[in-house]
Amino acid sequence: MSVSANKLPITNLLLLAFLCLAFGEEVKSPGKYPLVVSTWPFLEAVRAAWRTVESGLSAMDAVVEGCSACEELRCDGTVGPGGSPDENGETTMDAMIMNGVTMEVGAVAAMRYVSDGIKAARLVMQHTKHTMLVGEQASVFAISMGLPGPTNLSSEESMDKWIKWKENKCQPNFRKNVLPVDDCGPYHATNTVNLGENTCTNSKWLECGRLGSCHISLHNHDTISMAVIDRMGHIAVGTSTNGATFKIPGRVGDGPIAGSSAYADTEVGACGATGDGDIMMRFLPCYQVVESMRLGMEPKRAAEDAISRIAWKYPDFVGAIFAVNKNGVHAGACHGWTFQYSVRSPDMEDVKVYTVVPETPTPQGCCFPSLAMGSYRETYR
Repeated sequence: MSVSANKLPITNLLLLAFLCLAFGEEVKSPGKYPLVVSTWPFLEAVRAAWRTVESGLSAMDAVVEGCSACEELRCDGTVGPGGSPDENGETTMDAMIMNGVTMEVGAVAAMRYVSDGIKAARLVMQHTKHTMLVGEQASVFAISMGLPGPTNLSSEESMDKWIKWKENKCQPNFRKNVLPVDDCGPYHATNTVNLGENTCTNSKWLECGRLGSCHISLHNHDTISMAVIDRMGHIAVGTSTNGATFKIPGRVGDGPIAGSSAYADTEVGACGATGDGDIMMRFLPCYQVVESMRLGMEPKRAAEDAISRIAWKYPDFVGAIFAVNKNGVHAGACHGWTFQYSVRSPDMEDVKVYTVVPETPTPQGCCFPSLAMGSYRETYR
């Protein structure tokens, strides 16, 4: 008579687990794990994460290696130190990491003088009972834990960008309902009773709502969001960004906000997001995606649903999402631009880039009205 697994002596169970590990049978879905998914064609970042997780290390380790690669390489010229200056010409770092097994989160926001955003975020998780540290005190903590610093996070490119912006009378910027003393401030709040054309009235809320997204474009990829499933089926996510270009100093976007830029639950799946963080963080789209998948939605439908919730309120917002379930099925959805995300799995020789194309052609300009929940193309890199 056979003996059920739950009646086996503990020594036999341990032996069985060891044999499974030795022969690689711990992989829940053969051919699908490990898996790395990232926003944009950040190929070297995905390769760095893949090398880490494929060697047998954890999803958490792989997320750190992947996002760190983007910080070091300054992916697309914007991710990491020296990418996107604020109004004062300074670069600061936002980053987040989440363990989908324990639901622990570590994050730093508006961190100065330390270039290793994702490593600092993990240190917050490992060595504090907090979830997020901010500003200069985040820098002090990161350096005390052994990260290099203090260091100037600006670059020649970011300073040139900032100087040209100053020469353009500090336009465009993220200010509203203010009057500057001169072209570049200081700024003072206007009398809202007499705002006239500058007032966000109910009849003009759509026009005013698009102002933030006008700073976001296909050439402004200042965020990496990455999800990794390791050989054990454990999931982790991470993000790193230096925020919106010419942001008001002190601004924190969705990058370090769990549930907005990224979210993971090993029992369900994961999500990563990019775009106009000031709008997206109001909806927690990645939390929405994971919870939709928990209720049975496929990744594509879950991503589309989360994007449509934002677009319903902000028809001109610009953003995108990738979704991946615990079985390794992935998809993307976008609004206002053509979105690309990168994937590496065991059945691929190298990273594949998937393109999500808007159903309605995107017009030229900074803001786009079309809701894009489009078809897919695979680009081999």
